[in-house]
Amino acid sequence: MKAAASRRSLPLVLAAAAVAIEWARTLGMGVAPLAAGAAGGALLLALAAGSAPERLGLAPGRWGPRLIGAAALTVVLLLPAAVRWTGAMPLSGWFAVVAAVIAIGEEVAYRGVLFAALEEVWGGAVAVVGSAAAFALAHALSHPVAFLPAVFAAGLVLGVWRWLARDLVAPIAAHFLADFCL
Repeated sequence: MKAAASRRSLPLVLAAAAVAIEWARTLGMGVAPLAAGAAGGALLLALAAGSAPERLGLAPGRWGPRLIGAAALTVVLLLPAAVRWTGAMPLSGWFAVVAAVIAIGEEVAYRGVLFAALEEVWGGAVAVVGSAAAFALAHALSHPVAFLPAVFAAGLVLGVWRWLARDLVAPIAAHFLADFCL
């Protein structure tokens, strides 16, 4: 009985931890952007410690479909950005490296560890919606409120891919490329 309750509470604990890490990263980036971004991304990655790669959607192989999926997801994620593109150059140097660490950390945390925990307890549909909701909440301090529905929608798109393709590589690549270009 106690083990079942513990198993059901794990997704909530993981979601709270991921959101807390993101909020701390966001606040820290106002003081030391590179250090806070790198530390935040690394802490999000640490949530996956001890998880089997297969559980996270990171099983080896299937590179062709993964790359095609990454390209398709990137296009979908960049469509809203294309509308508001200012002509600014993408990130470069250490900011690009930190953006990669953050994007990888977010995907591993939300559509890797949290998704797997939610799916094990409540099924795939709840995993998609729950991981997208936590992802949007995590961005509440770093994005305008009017943009949060777009963050939630991006989380849904990435979560549906994760669920149906059983893959996290394409969402990681698409998320990084979208952040890099925004």
